[in-house]
Amino acid sequence: MKEKTKLILCLGSSCYSRGNQYVLDIVKQYIKENNLKDKIDFRGQLCSGNCSHGPILKINDVVFKNVDVNNINNILDQYFFKE
Repeated sequence: MKEKTKLILCLGSSCYSRGNQYVLDIVKQYIKENNLKDKIDFRGQLCSGNCSHGPILKINDVVFKNVDVNNINNILDQYFFKE
């Protein structure tokens, strides 16, 4: 069985105040709409240690910085639906 993709969203106070509460909702909806629930281990993290570059999203070992509602869908599409 293939290992699940690890998706970690920083929910520390700095990232959260910069909009990750909205990104969180978008990620949840994206997982649902694309039937990815069984393929993803989605978790929050209290602090990723990259506060000055937040909000932070980590997919497996790839760190995405400055994630917001305008770029989250593109990030997820590029990662999960590469051509």
